[in-house]
Amino acid sequence: MSGSPPSPSKEADQPVHSPDADNQDMDSGDPHAGLGGGFDYDGVKEQDRWLPIANVARIMKNALPENAKIAKEAKECMQECVSEFISFITSEASEKCQQEKRKTVNGEDILFAMTSLGFENYAEALKVYLSKYREQQNQSNRERVMDSNTSWQGGMMQGEKGENTGESVEGAGDPNYMYTAQAGHNGNGTGEGY
Repeated sequence: MSGSPPSPSKEADQPVHSPDADNQDMDSGDPHAGLGGGFDYDGVKEQDRWLPIANVARIMKNALPENAKIAKEAKECMQECVSEFISFITSEASEKCQQEKRKTVNGEDILFAMTSLGFENYAEALKVYLSKYREQQNQSNRERVMDSNTSWQGGMMQGEKGENTGESVEGAGDPNYMYTAQAGHNGNGTGEGY
């Protein structure tokens, strides 16, 4: 029985924990607030859902004067915002595809989603871009087909050396040559089928 006062219990030093404190973050209006530890649903890190910060920073830099600097906080904020925006638009487009019982989201679905979500001005500009992009893709495909037809003329790759060149080989100018009857194929010499 010493004269020193009894030491307070360790529980007295701890703040009182309210059962409602666990749900407090969820009531803040931030859908990511209660996830803690940077994890999202299904154990996927939230940052793994975001666009790479280097790509976001490069796009931001292109919109600014050459000597402008961008704070790390601004890059991170933009990274999260654009990633969320893309998810928002894609989710709306995906709903349209599900209603139409389709599995693939296409450009028109994205434009429809943007229009229905109030981004009409952007959707109109992107419609023009999508049209020009498809036109360019079609042209590239046509050129690729033409290149492949000319590079295989005469059964040789273009640039290979051989005695026969160009049109002197039977069917060299006909892209459907391989699908027509050929004399003497398969050893029968009659020119008829197999």
